[in-house]
Amino acid sequence: MKNWIKYQALGLSLVLSTTVGASTQSDSLDLVKAKIQNTLGMQISAIADSPVDGLLQLETDKGLFYSSDDGKFLLQARVYNLDEGMRNETEVTLSKMRLAGIEEFKDSTIEYKAKNEKYVVTVFTDINCGYCRKLHNEMDQFNARGITVRYLAYPREGLASVTAKNMMSVWCAADKPKALTNAKNGGTVKNLSCDSKVAQQFAFGQKVGVNGTPNIILPDGSLIPGYQPPAALEQALKETM
Repeated sequence: MKNWIKYQALGLSLVLSTTVGASTQSDSLDLVKAKIQNTLGMQISAIADSPVDGLLQLETDKGLFYSSDDGKFLLQARVYNLDEGMRNETEVTLSKMRLAGIEEFKDSTIEYKAKNEKYVVTVFTDINCGYCRKLHNEMDQFNARGITVRYLAYPREGLASVTAKNMMSVWCAADKPKALTNAKNGGTVKNLSCDSKVAQQFAFGQKVGVNGTPNIILPDGSLIPGYQPPAALEQALKETM
């Protein structure tokens, strides 16, 4: 009986110790989150241990950052794992974030589907971007190579710009592909209003490392900044399979 009581007391002690430890860690992370948000004005959506001991990994509305465990130091860096062939751990995390975002916005993209689809890419675009227009004008060539293109909105001048308002109207059009092609060709954009998701797509782009257009997300979540000719994009896609 005494041994049973002893073991029960030990078990309770371990449970309490674990609970207190988890609570203390949670409180510590909350303090770091509050400190960085209040100091820099960025919003932290997730905070966790990073691949580097002593550093925290912060998913923010302005990208992926790292901080000391007390929030005193903030780093914007690439973390490479030398023991794993110089694996880019930062890019591994960003790729996962991109794929999660693509899934979230799968119903609010503007799609140009290949007849014999082999690949699907997601492209952040701006209707006034010269290279975005060049890519769009070659859509038939992308599609002929089996590449389906899905567009997400990224108005480079910000959400208060005329471009952003026009893109919101495009994303509200009944025939979105036709409206986007018209806008990229310099046509007049009919003013429309709806829950377009343009603002959310723009914020998602900022979160996962997009800082210009076009930016192309491949099926594995990797990001190609800038325009790619159809043949070059097809080769890049083959290399990811």
